[in-house]
Amino acid sequence: MKPAEVLFLSQEDVIASGALDMGLAIPTMEEVFRLHHARDYVLPPKCVLRWGGHESEISRGRINAMPGWIGGGIAAVGIKWIASSPTNPFKHRLPRASAVIALNDPETLVPIAIMDGTVISASRTGANTGVAAKYLAKPGSRALGLIGAGVQNRTQLLALKHVLCSLRDIRVYDVDPARAWAFAREMGPGIEEEIRVVQSAGEAVAGADVWVTATVTHEPVIKADWLEPGVFYSHVGSHECEFAAITRFDKRVVDDWGEIKHRGVESLAIMYHDGVIGDDAIHAELGQIVSGEKPGRESPGETIYFNTVGMGIEDIALADAVYKRALQMGLGQKLRLWEKPFAL
Repeated sequence: MKPAEVLFLSQEDVIASGALDMGLAIPTMEEVFRLHHARDYVLPPKCVLRWGGHESEISRGRINAMPGWIGGGIAAVGIKWIASSPTNPFKHRLPRASAVIALNDPETLVPIAIMDGTVISASRTGANTGVAAKYLAKPGSRALGLIGAGVQNRTQLLALKHVLCSLRDIRVYDVDPARAWAFAREMGPGIEEEIRVVQSAGEAVAGADVWVTATVTHEPVIKADWLEPGVFYSHVGSHECEFAAITRFDKRVVDDWGEIKHRGVESLAIMYHDGVIGDDAIHAELGQIVSGEKPGRESPGETIYFNTVGMGIEDIALADAVYKRALQMGLGQKLRLWEKPFAL
């Protein structure tokens, strides 16, 4: 009997193993959506630890537990434990979000890896939008409007630039102008494009083919009268969009409608629980489109809304790909879980 070992991957190890490589992350997420549609997964509802109701997340924060198993050629199982503390950046000079991911051997179920999950979480969220844009954005999209200059929109930008090669006019807006300027300075060279800092959310999306909101706003920032023909909008944060705007889109697409309703904080979920919309308001889950069961974009002028709540199977799939690369590259530290089991 061999000793049990766990591979520990730091955030630096995770990045070196390709977590931010959209050439890895986007195809991985696309396969996850195919398997999601095929029901080849186990996905318990997201467990949210909070100190009060939904409103307590605004001041105190939350921790989400997101376990899952994904089948097919991925065959990975594990859990993401991700915390979000809104005061961290200002009070403690720490990231708002921090996470760890644990992987288990899919056959023995013995733990095999523990790694930083913050980068993987951000990368798979960006890659989700990348997959959606592949099927839902207007071909030849040139203008991108980003609202929010935090971690999430960094990977949104990386993913969108990967699948929409014609993007040239890129604007970013943040309520904190210093964050927006830092975003432009740091992200522009990597995508080899100039990023314009604009003065309002409306200016960011005016005339843009693709919109992304990735904010922590408490009030919707997207207005109904901003909608223009051909727009693809990826709604990443919680309650960021006016109800009237959402109902005006020609198609509404989600990652997992049941999970969005269960989580309850996204604009779509609030609309559903308030009786504003029903299940028939959703055109498709993204897996149905990726699998060819339902159509994606059908005309250049269609307006399409995409909302992603995030699923643990996405984190597990990307973490598994990173783990396998790390093994090939000899990265990480091996930690002894036991020399021999305490008992059998």
